[in-house]
Amino acid sequence: MSLGLLSVFVPTFFFVSITPGMCMTLAMTLGMTIGVRRSLWMMIGELTGVGLVATLSAVGVAALLLNYPTVFILFKYVGGAYLAYIGVQMWLSRGKMAIKAEAEGRQASIAELISQGFITAIANPKGWAFFVALLPPFLHPELPLAKQLVSLIAIILTLEFCCLLIYASGGRTLRSLLMKSGNVRIMNRIAGTLMMGVGVWLALG
Repeated sequence: MSLGLLSVFVPTFFFVSITPGMCMTLAMTLGMTIGVRRSLWMMIGELTGVGLVATLSAVGVAALLLNYPTVFILFKYVGGAYLAYIGVQMWLSRGKMAIKAEAEGRQASIAELISQGFITAIANPKGWAFFVALLPPFLHPELPLAKQLVSLIAIILTLEFCCLLIYASGGRTLRSLLMKSGNVRIMNRIAGTLMMGVGVWLALG
């Protein structure tokens, strides 16, 4: 990839990644409630989903989804309802994601965190729209497609991971500030509201 192409590609996709959206809101929420380290499991699922969406968008599968949207819409609703349910539990200071004032309850499993990130990434219609619109122009028709995709998607995932860490770290900082004053209930309600927002956004976006 030429330096000139990189100078356009990197800022473009960094701006797309750093813009607040469902995945970044989820990262910030989990940074608040379970910390950056455990949020990394969600990021693995999210990055896997982003890589899949980018690949399928580049090879034209997005057109099939537009022609047969029923399964995609169902997936969105189920995923959105699940995230909204978690948000309600957090708002009520219950469930595996909620911050406990004293003893910690059972934490969300690794599989649950990975699946949350993956579902949020692949069921995000705005993510598909961005990749369908922005990725193909950076592909050169006379060069091997596979090699180009590997390079571009590696850059995309690196940028996405950096942005997820920024949001999760911001959530952890907010948690630290509120926890100092003992406002555990307020923290759970903030995190729960954000999580419910992600769920509604996913279902209706």
